[in-house]
Amino acid sequence: MDDNQPRTSAPDTLPEVITRYLKAHRAHDTATAITAFTDQATVIDDGNTYAGTEVIEAWLNRSATEFTYTIHLTNAQQTDATRYIATHHLEGNFPGGTIDLRYQFTLRDGLIERLVIEP
Repeated sequence: MDDNQPRTSAPDTLPEVITRYLKAHRAHDTATAITAFTDQATVIDDGNTYAGTEVIEAWLNRSATEFTYTIHLTNAQQTDATRYIATHHLEGNFPGGTIDLRYQFTLRDGLIERLVIEP
């Protein structure tokens, strides 16, 4: 395999910081989830950009209570030395009821610097 090609990974081989964030997000544990981000982190979700840990924490709190849903990790890829994609299947009471979302992580110094969530 060419070193520049994405590598499919088992979900349990994702970096610890990503699995910590995903577990905390699933459990609606905002205090733990926010520890996975750099101070200057950016999250892009549903067309909105959230910059900095205070703003990201508010987004996490809102997203934890806005809808009820289940989330299941279905695939994981490492696209380069600092970038990972974790694909999730969600089912719940949000518009449409089901969706597959790609959580695209960029890491810096062992923390999440950028997270883009999109179909």
